[in-house]
Amino acid sequence: MKWLIPGIWLAAILFGHLRGRVRLPFVRQLLDHSALLAPINALMVLNSRVPTTPYVSPDQFPDLQVLDRNWEMIREEALALAAAQRIKAAEKHDDIGFNSFFKYGWKRFYLKWYDARHPSAEALCPKTVALLRELPSVKAAMFAELPPGGKLNPHRDPYAGSLRYHLGLITPNDDRCQIVVDGEPYSWRDGQSVVFDETYIHSARNDTDSNRIILFCDVERPMRWRWAGALNRWFGKVAMSAASSPNDGGDQTGAINRLTHLHYRIDQKRRAFKKWNKTAYKAVKWGLIVLIVAAFIAI
Repeated sequence: MKWLIPGIWLAAILFGHLRGRVRLPFVRQLLDHSALLAPINALMVLNSRVPTTPYVSPDQFPDLQVLDRNWEMIREEALALAAAQRIKAAEKHDDIGFNSFFKYGWKRFYLKWYDARHPSAEALCPKTVALLRELPSVKAAMFAELPPGGKLNPHRDPYAGSLRYHLGLITPNDDRCQIVVDGEPYSWRDGQSVVFDETYIHSARNDTDSNRIILFCDVERPMRWRWAGALNRWFGKVAMSAASSPNDGGDQTGAINRLTHLHYRIDQKRRAFKKWNKTAYKAVKWGLIVLIVAAFIAI
């Protein structure tokens, strides 16, 4: 019986790992943050009312058309923010979901994050925030910037209860600025939107000389059953709200991100150790894994 829960967890990790054509090395997948939520992710995918493909037609989300229709107004507020240099990296390493992105040039300005408040967005982007308030299916939203030469390495996001919506606002309109989801490329264009499943392996790069700013939203995954939808909303409210990150000091910081600065300092020590002696680093890492497994077996 004691192997039942680990068995279900491993099966869920394998389910997520084998879904796509593009995969992380299996050992890396076992240690990836998405492995923590593998069981609930499998439940979300298996009960999805929309296709579980890398890209999903925007027609499946008619409520989002109001964003498409108002893209020029949203663009104006994004341009004003960019001119004021308010679209930026987290200054205190308090954005656990995206901390690893900042070193490659990626920047963001939060407009909405589940139940957390961002007064800075209400003050600086009132029209866009007002639109988003009328869309309960949009759980999180931000302006995301990828400057010339910027990139995001291949990764998968940890939670399958949402799908990702991108609306091109200021883009190079060039195929050299693209996202690749499970091996399928998409190039952003001004005024055009795309929806994809961020739990597939995806990467992005901007190999042009022009900036790229998009409206980036997490949209609640439609579910076949009411109980699955209720579970998705509850989990988002409890767990995902705790990962809220501020634009400035007046915004709400979630409980998880209050600990992220400490995590950052520990991670810097880990990276320094790995750089100093990679062999010793691997020996310690796997030694700790073996000890944890042995302790579980002994229970």
